[in-house]
Amino acid sequence: MTGSAEPPAGGAGRPRVVVSVPPPLRARLFSPAVWGRLAARTEPVVLDGHADRDALAAALPGARALITSWGSPRVDAGLLDVADRLALVAHTGSAVAPYVTEEVFRRGVRVTQAGDAMARPVAEVALAFTLSLLHRVHRFDHALRTGADWDTASAAPPRHEVHGSGIGVIGASRTGRAYIALARAVGARVSVADPYLDAADAEELGVRLLPLEELLERSRIVAVHAPATEETRHLLGARRLALMPDGAGLVNTARSWLVDEDALLAEVRSGRLDAAIDVFDAEPLPVGHPLRALPNVLLTPHQAAGTVECRLRMGASAADEVLRLLDGKPPLHAVSARALARLH
Repeated sequence: MTGSAEPPAGGAGRPRVVVSVPPPLRARLFSPAVWGRLAARTEPVVLDGHADRDALAAALPGARALITSWGSPRVDAGLLDVADRLALVAHTGSAVAPYVTEEVFRRGVRVTQAGDAMARPVAEVALAFTLSLLHRVHRFDHALRTGADWDTASAAPPRHEVHGSGIGVIGASRTGRAYIALARAVGARVSVADPYLDAADAEELGVRLLPLEELLERSRIVAVHAPATEETRHLLGARRLALMPDGAGLVNTARSWLVDEDALLAEVRSGRLDAAIDVFDAEPLPVGHPLRALPNVLLTPHQAAGTVECRLRMGASAADEVLRLLDGKPPLHAVSARALARLH
C-alpha cells in the first residue's frame, strides 16, 4: 500500500529493517537470493511510498536498520527522535549527504554507502565517452540522423586514437581509479590532478601528477571524477575551460556541480570543445535545452551506473551491511562524519 509500512507475515521476533526503496527499483536492486537472505534474518518493512516522510516516521520505531535509495527522506533529528533502536542507515547509492545529517553520527548510528558497486560501470561509460569524443562518433551520428549528405556528414575535426593520447583525470576517486585503469589498459597516457593524491600513489597508479591548470592545457580528453564539495563547486569555469586545447573533449559522469554548465555551453556552442555529459544542473534535462541540439555534444540521462550488474551489487551491498550489523561485524563501506562533505 502506498505511503504506509507493513511487516510481512511471520516476522515476529526478528530485527526490523525499514526498506525505503520504490517497488520498481527494489526489484532491480535486490535479487531473489539477496532478498531471501535479508528476509530470513530480518523483518523487512517495505515503504511503497518511499518518499513519504510520515510513513517513514511511522515505520522507524523499533527498527534496527534503514535501507535508503534515491528520493528517500533525509534522516534528521526529528526522524531520529522516533527511531529508538536504529543502528544503521545503509544507502544503496554513493552520495549519502542528501539522505543523512550530522545528527545521525552524533547519535552513534552507522552510515554505509554502495559507491564501490558503481565505480566500474561509470568508468566504462566514461571510457566509452572518451573513445567517442576522440573518434568524433557523436558528430557523425548527429549528421547522419539529421539529414546531412554523405560528404558533409563525413567532415569532422581531426580524429585520434586513444593509444598515446594524453588523458587528464580530475580526481583519483574510486571511479577515477577505475577509469585510470581502463584508460591505461588501452594505451592512454594518463595525468591526474588531485590535491589528496601524493607522488607515491600516483606512481602506483601509473599516472603523472599535475596541477589542474597544467593538466587542462596538456590533455586531449579531460575526465571529471572529483567529489562534489564546497571547494569543487564550478571547479571548471570559463577561465579553466579556456585552458583546454582547441578540439579537446570534456567527459563528465560525476556531478554537474563540478562544471559551470553555462561556461561549458559557451565553449561547445563555439565548436572549440566537444563534450560528453551524463549529469546536468537540471534533471530531467529540459526538452528545449540548447545542449540537446549541438552536434559536438554526446548526452546520456544520468544513467552511467544503470547496468543490471551494478544495481544488483548496490542492493547486495546494502543487504550485506545489515547482516553484518546483526552479526556484530564492522561495516565494509562505512561513511564517517568527516567524510560526509566529500560524498555528495
